[in-house]
Amino acid sequence: MQPGQMAYDRAITVFSPDGRLFQVEYARVAVTRGTTTAGLKFKDGIVLMADKKIASKLMEASSVEKIFQIDEHVGCATSGLVADARVLVDYARIVSQINKVTYDEKISIDLLVKKICDYKQNYTQYGGVRPFGTALLVAGVDSQGNHLFETDPSGALVSYKAGSIGSGRNTVMELFEERFEVDMPMETAILLGLEGLSKSTENKLDEEAVEIGIVRKGEKFKRFTNEEVASYLEKVPKAS
Repeated sequence: MQPGQMAYDRAITVFSPDGRLFQVEYARVAVTRGTTTAGLKFKDGIVLMADKKIASKLMEASSVEKIFQIDEHVGCATSGLVADARVLVDYARIVSQINKVTYDEKISIDLLVKKICDYKQNYTQYGGVRPFGTALLVAGVDSQGNHLFETDPSGALVSYKAGSIGSGRNTVMELFEERFEVDMPMETAILLGLEGLSKSTENKLDEEAVEIGIVRKGEKFKRFTNEEVASYLEKVPKAS
């Protein structure tokens, strides 16, 4: 960075002359350095998956969590700073429960995501705070259908048929753009997502390092067991 830009680099509330907020851009970099996460719609639901990248064989893999349940009909996957993600997940759970108590119905996915993004945006606007260094893939099913949203540290949101965040995003998205099909069967979507994760890492995927969550119409959000993950990994084509 050039010396003249340093004054705009030190505070979240100061725009640079070309309209940039450097602290928000740095938060996006934190996301790109996170582990690879993917989400895909299939015929009657959405699947989320994450490569946890267990750094040491001494770690308890179950203690590393990248996929969270927000409500019975919605879950999310994260990349970036996991501690920041936990704060957002707790906020999303509270918003979801308040809606249920107030209106006696499950919150719609787009409203929930907008609430999360409004919360994120607040942390790009006031002094004394920093942006959340995490992005979320939020997946859910409501009366309007299946939804997959990506949220950005700036508070922006985008809806996807298939999406990815984290260090391997470009590799995974190239595969999805080439192979994704609308209304594909659940197993095909899971295998395509796992193939993307496999291509995005140099290490071999194993059931302890991969987390999969799924939400389907008429069913509660579910995490796959290690045995279920292993059964799918056996069917994934080897990365070339």
